[in-house]
Amino acid sequence: MLEINSISKTFNADTVSEVKSLNEVSCTIEAESFVVLVGTNGSGKSTLLNAIAGNFFPDQGTIVLDGVDLTRMPEHKRAKHIGRVFQNPFSGTAPEMTIAENLALATKRGQLRGLGWALPHIITGEFRERVRPLGMELEDRLDNPIGKLSGGQRQALTLLMATWIKPKLLLLDEHTAALDPKTAIKVVRLTEEIVNRERLTTLMVTHSMQQAVNLGTRILMMHKGRIVHDFKGQEKQRLKAADLLALFDEIRKKEQIDPAAAEMINQLYV
Repeated sequence: MLEINSISKTFNADTVSEVKSLNEVSCTIEAESFVVLVGTNGSGKSTLLNAIAGNFFPDQGTIVLDGVDLTRMPEHKRAKHIGRVFQNPFSGTAPEMTIAENLALATKRGQLRGLGWALPHIITGEFRERVRPLGMELEDRLDNPIGKLSGGQRQALTLLMATWIKPKLLLLDEHTAALDPKTAIKVVRLTEEIVNRERLTTLMVTHSMQQAVNLGTRILMMHKGRIVHDFKGQEKQRLKAADLLALFDEIRKKEQIDPAAAEMINQLYV
């Protein structure tokens, strides 16, 4: 279970560039639930994931995962508890190292790692067996540098690496946004398979309203650093992409936002 209690974060405080990115955000994410986080650019989605991952400490509030207080825990120590996949397919891996070497690093997440002693004790056959279900035809290319792979292949491997040792929490930060539509669909299906099979507690950020309504057990919508809508159960199941877009339109009208921001909302793909 992830418990987020009244966390706030202001960047460049007391300057002309001050931005209040998180404003007393609170929510509880139950174990084994798959929560999708949506919102316009600047709403605080990725900032919330960064706060959970430990990219920065919140100005106030607490973050507790399965009874462990992460609030002031350094990012590298949180890696023992958290797996993460980024938007950029070339993040989260070492491009000059082989697929096998990257996987070896994944087996030591949250520990002191050294390939000189790790690789001899790793059975290549296990790597092949874990890579084959990705459906990317990579099981016989373990000696290839991971940086030479396509974005989809690399993102699939990054997802595998993030979950090689079952994390207490999986964070997905728009992890299909940089992929072509066909590849994005494949990675989404793979994501759903892994999350369901491993029964992972998952928090996913997406700009795709179709992904939001099709995936997971709950949708949180953010605006101006706050959670403004929380859909779960039957209410979530009844939601359509058009319903979420209508809510964004409603927010636009209430806030009387500028034309550039309105256009950005209208271009949210479904």
